[in-house]
Amino acid sequence: MVEQLTMSIVWLQVLMIFCNGLASNGASTTNVSTRPDVVNLGAIFSFDTIIGKVAKVAIEAAVEDVNSDPSVLGGTKMIVTKQDSNYSGLLGIIEALRFMEKDTIAIIGPQNAVTAHVISHIANELQVPLVSFSVTDPTLSALQFPFFVRSTQNDLYQMAAIAEMVDYYGWREVIALYVDDDHGRNGITALTNMLAEKRCKISYKAPLVLDSNRDNITDVLVKVALTESRIIVLHAYGSWGPLVFDVAKYLGMMGTGYVWIATSWLSTLIDTASPLPSGMMDDMQGVLTLRMYTPETELKRKFVSRWSNLTSGQTSKGPIGLNAYGLYAYDTVWLLAHAINAFFDQGGNLSFSNDSRLTQLRGGDLNLDAMSIFNGGNLLMKNILQVNMTGVSGPMKFTPKKDLIHPAFEIINVIGTGIRTIGYWSNFSGLSVVRPETLYTKPPNHSSSSDKLYSVIWPGQTTQKPRGWVFPNNGRHLRIGVPKRVSFREFVSYTEGNDMFTGYSIDVFTAALNLLPYAVPYKLIPFGDGHKNPSVTELVHKIQTGEYDGAIGDIAIITNRTRMADFTQPYIESGLVVVAPVKPTLNSNPWAFLRPFNPMMWGVTAAFFLIVGTAVWILEHRHNDDFRGAPKKQFVTILWFSFSTWFFAHRENTVSTLGRLVLIVWLFVVLIINSSYTASLTSILTVQQLSSSIKGIHALLSSNAPIGYQQGSFARNYLVDELNVDESRLVPLIMPDDYAKALKAGPHKGGVAAVIDERAYIEVFLSSRCDFSVVGQEFTKTGWGFAFARDSPLAVDLSTALLKLSENGDLQRIHDKWLMRTPCASQGAKLQVDRLQLKSFWGLFVICGAACFLALAIYFCMMLHQFSKHNTEELVSTGSSRSTRVQTFLTFVDEKEEEVKSRSKRRQMERTSNRSASEDESMYNSKRRHLDQSSSV
Repeated sequence: MVEQLTMSIVWLQVLMIFCNGLASNGASTTNVSTRPDVVNLGAIFSFDTIIGKVAKVAIEAAVEDVNSDPSVLGGTKMIVTKQDSNYSGLLGIIEALRFMEKDTIAIIGPQNAVTAHVISHIANELQVPLVSFSVTDPTLSALQFPFFVRSTQNDLYQMAAIAEMVDYYGWREVIALYVDDDHGRNGITALTNMLAEKRCKISYKAPLVLDSNRDNITDVLVKVALTESRIIVLHAYGSWGPLVFDVAKYLGMMGTGYVWIATSWLSTLIDTASPLPSGMMDDMQGVLTLRMYTPETELKRKFVSRWSNLTSGQTSKGPIGLNAYGLYAYDTVWLLAHAINAFFDQGGNLSFSNDSRLTQLRGGDLNLDAMSIFNGGNLLMKNILQVNMTGVSGPMKFTPKKDLIHPAFEIINVIGTGIRTIGYWSNFSGLSVVRPETLYTKPPNHSSSSDKLYSVIWPGQTTQKPRGWVFPNNGRHLRIGVPKRVSFREFVSYTEGNDMFTGYSIDVFTAALNLLPYAVPYKLIPFGDGHKNPSVTELVHKIQTGEYDGAIGDIAIITNRTRMADFTQPYIESGLVVVAPVKPTLNSNPWAFLRPFNPMMWGVTAAFFLIVGTAVWILEHRHNDDFRGAPKKQFVTILWFSFSTWFFAHRENTVSTLGRLVLIVWLFVVLIINSSYTASLTSILTVQQLSSSIKGIHALLSSNAPIGYQQGSFARNYLVDELNVDESRLVPLIMPDDYAKALKAGPHKGGVAAVIDERAYIEVFLSSRCDFSVVGQEFTKTGWGFAFARDSPLAVDLSTALLKLSENGDLQRIHDKWLMRTPCASQGAKLQVDRLQLKSFWGLFVICGAACFLALAIYFCMMLHQFSKHNTEELVSTGSSRSTRVQTFLTFVDEKEEEVKSRSKRRQMERTSNRSASEDESMYNSKRRHLDQSSSV
């Protein structure tokens, strides 16, 4: 109480200072040379803690190394005055105030978050940078603390690593066991946010008092043991964290089924005080912990090799091992040295101003008026955040959020007398067994398939991954709601006298539970009044409100219900179908042979007979005598050839390559159409047909006829909300006999035109009623499943069990036991099928049409080439008009191929003969002229 009272007084005085603001008012100023001989820094931490005793050695070594290197500060000597806060937040605050009185330009520390939150306000006021190597509290990165910077990893990333581990192993709920101070609370808040991103959560928070003893810890762990989750995250301090494991082992909480994940305090303890006592190690077997990852560099190896010499005279209380905080403490001194050097290079000087507001407190015992403002604080802070160096802990560079770059953690499993690394986490690529510095050279990959960790030995010396949860040990049974059905009791039936449930859905649930590797205490509770079928959606809603833990029965998995609860794998397929009265169709119709095809199909088929016949005639006309003759004969040939291909009875041979190509494609089309026609006609003439005036859901919606539905089913809301059916058209029905009565009466006699219900019910209804049938297609796809509260592990485990039931055949045997009925006497009858339509064959017609078009295009190109070769000169010499040329071309096309070739050959011979005669006459005239010239001479 004394300490708390003193703390309150200090807080009150500090807040009075801050509320008064900041002003100079002609205050005196002390100036120091730009490059002074000495710079004074302060350091606040607890010397005798696990972190403090390592940091003390590391800071002293760093100061010595900095001062021995004149290139760092240009001859200026760094003096770091260390003050022991001795586990006390009050002493830490007081020591910070004393540093402010001595013109300190920066403070290393403090060590814990509680002190850091207070001192940060003072640092903001007096503009003195605080650089902490051990405070991991994520909230100190806020804009509220511009003069605080951490030179270690942010707990935000450690909690992200834990959340990714939880998600990797498939767990969904964890218990947070933490110290109830700023460090613990803010760290767990970060864990809550990170788990939420993975769709996980903290199911129970168990705070521990700061100075916990065995009794406090026992009380808390007993409450934890009564909860459902078995994944425990321990966020504590190394001074009393092992006591938690000791008590947990005593309570049986370090055995099979439990998972303990300790934050970095445990790895720090192991690194610092190794080897730990055997009893302490036995208490922590199978625990997972995280260690701030520092890459293996040459600087680190040299410092590690020096460590034994540095601690040689300080091992009176046991060995001092080097932990990650020691590396960060060493680098913090170098970080400040580089920042101060840059500060001086930029013209900064060590000047301090008095705060006129503080002078009003002159004469007090605390000497608060002696504190002064560091005028170069903003410039120094800017240089600290701009440092880019490589230290013993790796790269020292800050992000815009004032966190170190490349945050990474090593994941460790405590085994036997030591530890084993099972993998790494970094914000660059998530979980991996590859060291983070190797992954930085590759593109980032956060896919779940890339996550991988080595095997773990869990508490209880087992390698099998714990399930992560059990049923609470508080004696409470799960309250499972079951719809108290009135109709279709094959699925769920409730007996009032003995308070028992039977039916298909109940047997499936019981069989699935028997496959679980653990017992499930539950109690089935009827839901409904027993006079009408209850609303299943309302039952699922009661799971959301907490009245029930789950619901089983004939529960369709639909969208609005999945928003209220988690469902298992469907154990039976279902969906809405339309049931209507049907009657046999007589097959004695004389025009029954036309029924296989609808009119459009008949028309397109006939058109293609003519198209193909015409195409083959064109392609064969110049080569084949079977396709030549008088126009009347040629027209008859086209018709005969076209329709004879239906029976493959055509007598005309095709001789051209293009004609044969078209005919092959067409015969294939004819084969498919002929086979389909034969099969459809056979079915029409030999199988009894059933017909209905309702063809399906679309025909039903287009009419105004009344529609029946099962009372209490989701079908009503679906018809109204999704299909926009007027409510006045809907008629609620309860019993299967009500279905039959309403369907037989019909819409004109107070009945309904059709009933819409789920297929599972309709199959039972139709098993003994052959004058009704399903018409059209199933227009929704759903299934039945069991519902449980959000994130309940039972939903996942029962889904696995249902799949096993399906694979081993038990699900089908249960189905046959309850739902197999004697089939209708008219089993051979079937509902009249729709005629074959063009949409079923349009692909064939497109192929055939394309073949015809391609063949004709090639053919006419060949004709044009041949025509231009044999007739162009004649047409040009005679000066024929365009109409004459077209007429000549048509005549050319109509001619037989042999005649064209023969005429072309004769013309060529005539041209050759004429050319010879002309040449002879020319030679004769030349000789004659030569003789005449000779005689004249």
